Amino acid sequence: MDETLQCDVAVIGAGTAGLAAERAARANGASTLLIDPHYAGTTCATVGCMPSKLLIAASHAAHAARSTDMFGITVSDVGIDGRAVLQRVRDERDRFARLTREGIQDIPADIRLTGKARFLAPDRLALDDGRVIEARSIVIATGSSPFIPDQFAGLGKRLLTNENIFELTDLPDRLAVVGSGAIGLELAQAMARLDVEVTLFDHGEQLGGIRCPKVHDALKTIIEGDLTLKLGVELEVKSADDGVTLAWNGSSPGQADFDYVLVATGRPPNLDSLNLADSGLELDDHGVPVHDRESMQCGDSSIFLAGDLANDLPLLHEASQDGAIAGRNAVAFPASTQAERFTPFSIIFTSPAVARIGKSEEEGVITGTADFSDQGRARVEGVNEGVLTLYAAAPDGRLIGADLCTPASEHLAHMLAWAIQQDQTATQLLEMPFYHPTIEEGLKQALRTICAATPLDLPQDQDRGVPSGA
Repeated sequence: MDETLQCDVAVIGAGTAGLAAERAARANGASTLLIDPHYAGTTCATVGCMPSKLLIAASHAAHAARSTDMFGITVSDVGIDGRAVLQRVRDERDRFARLTREGIQDIPADIRLTGKARFLAPDRLALDDGRVIEARSIVIATGSSPFIPDQFAGLGKRLLTNENIFELTDLPDRLAVVGSGAIGLELAQAMARLDVEVTLFDHGEQLGGIRCPKVHDALKTIIEGDLTLKLGVELEVKSADDGVTLAWNGSSPGQADFDYVLVATGRPPNLDSLNLADSGLELDDHGVPVHDRESMQCGDSSIFLAGDLANDLPLLHEASQDGAIAGRNAVAFPASTQAERFTPFSIIFTSPAVARIGKSEEEGVITGTADFSDQGRARVEGVNEGVLTLYAAAPDGRLIGADLCTPASEHLAHMLAWAIQQDQTATQLLEMPFYHPTIEEGLKQALRTICAATPLDLPQDQDRGVPSGA
């Protein structure tokens, strides 16, 4: 007879969200079981955030070495050792992944079950080794995987995704990147700055989900300075022998040969193996269980979602909060607590980075824009490019969102996300100290525009004599 295991909370998936859910459930007194087929480490550590940032860091070093002439400093013979670049990426990636796996090993062994789970009923799971789990509540946190459009499925070893690109032993000569979301933009620019000939394709016209046209135009100009950009095109695979030939239509049709094609067309949730038909859950048009984002509960059931699978905001800090909310509510079921969610906040680590925060102009009333092409500290550092737009609500100028592509934007974005989450107004931010000369001073132009459009007086900050470019 197959073994039947019982617990208060069963968690399917040992990524960032699943680990947070199991930890929260156990911390709140529940008996737990954690189910994963590999326990290989989180997506972030193994194939996502960390290896991509390692490649980007190498590209920053190469770009900086080539950009010294403006300071009167000559650096000659900048060489790129592709094998060494990728070896460091893997070495450091493996360290991050090892530390993540070691953390998983701290979970008691009798809680960690290796295998795949599928639903038999809303409160029962079957593992692929025949064991059955009966749980009072279940958290699904099975993550996501790269989406491969049909025309690229036959490319074999010429097909790259974020899950195998870091296994290349050397940098390619020519790379096609399909998709201009976060993964496509980051890896395309990084590869281009490492001397790879890169063409970035997308069937749409927008880069990175940016809402403000001025910020989008700034990013587009920056990206086109590093690589060939083809937007609004459809692609056809012409051949795939020693390389790949791609043809495209659109305003400037053409054809070119590439060593590899990196497909970055999204990461849909991992749902197929779960047998959701026996879960009793209502599914949306994408097959994802309908759920409440403030509780992560699916309807009034004892099933909760967390992380990329929920298909809400596939970001590490969101996955971690998802897991904590789902784990706590799984223990409390049938009671449910509505959590206050973070202000929506994402960063694409291009150079300069792109950030999207909170609500957009469509939902706001007042906007303020700052152009960094003549910002004082940015000119000092030789990084004076990019645009920032703030969105605020009338009548008090309360900040509700931002789009930015500026120097130090990952740091400015944190400041703005914190201010938005605390319901601060443009006036309140201008009353804060701004040291001179800093990139942070670049916020003032946008903040003053918002203040001027509200019935509130412009704060008498202490730098009236500072030139507008400061």
